[in-house]
Amino acid sequence: MQNSNSAPNNSIIQPAGFYIIGLSSMPYNNIYVMFLTVLYVITVICNVSLITIIFYDHRLHVPKFMAVGNLALVDLVLSTSLVPGMIKTYLVLDNFVPFKLCLVQLYFYFTFVSLESFSICVLSYDRFIAICLPLRQESINTNTRMAYIVGALWIFSVVIIIYAIESFPNLSFCDSMINSYFCDYSPILLLACNDITYQWNIGTTLATLFIVVPLSFIFLTYMGILIAVFRMKNNQSRYKALATCTEHLTLVAIFYIPILIVFNFIFFEFKWNPNVGLVFLSLSSLIPPCVNPIIYSLKTKQIRDRIYSLLTHRLSVHPLKNAH
Repeated sequence: MQNSNSAPNNSIIQPAGFYIIGLSSMPYNNIYVMFLTVLYVITVICNVSLITIIFYDHRLHVPKFMAVGNLALVDLVLSTSLVPGMIKTYLVLDNFVPFKLCLVQLYFYFTFVSLESFSICVLSYDRFIAICLPLRQESINTNTRMAYIVGALWIFSVVIIIYAIESFPNLSFCDSMINSYFCDYSPILLLACNDITYQWNIGTTLATLFIVVPLSFIFLTYMGILIAVFRMKNNQSRYKALATCTEHLTLVAIFYIPILIVFNFIFFEFKWNPNVGLVFLSLSSLIPPCVNPIIYSLKTKQIRDRIYSLLTHRLSVHPLKNAH
């Protein structure tokens, strides 16, 4: 794949930076970014609270909540890789991003969006072991093993995204206007003068890897869970087992359905308003990190109990202070 413009093979034309122009033609884009800013504040508060509760409550130091805490950390960094930059572009009205800083944003976003996918995958593994192998759960799914799994996925994502973007500084660019709301992989490649077949193939392969492989794994684990559930002798046990999966299935739907819709639109070359596409993509990246901790806080009894005990403790302490 080669762009129509070309640069001499022995020189590199590297701009000082890029200009973010996506959503610039959308009416009231500043109000939309204000909405995303509110979403980001909620995301930070909820995920920091969830991480703090899991860290300080020793009863939650089990594999499931190690995975939940990991997802909360990923959510926090993923949303931080996008929203502060959008505030600078659309509210402060400074849409210039220095070249190296653009690559840093590109790296952090794709590293943590891949970790988001893998983290949701890890939670399906936890549910599979809990329901299909309940008698061996404590020996198979230990804290140490969960730490190894999570650590391996972090190392893999960190390294593979470095590999994906390490050739970007060697590209020549014929334009500096990025038609997106952040330093996105494909829109940056489309500005290059060189043959970008190598980078394009890597991006396509990794996008498939980060979506198809985790989704396939999740599908297989839930097939196993359904088989185990239907083998249970009474309806109460079946309901109880399936109820423990509701929060995870909600996360799967919130994260993967928007991505699959966008990929189908791109793959089948449907025509849509570019602004609608960018709004859809931004929401699909920022709503899951906001909703994930809320779902786990509301659906998980241990976390609900911990929040309740903290609130009641505060309420019981304040009257004593007022009495003095």
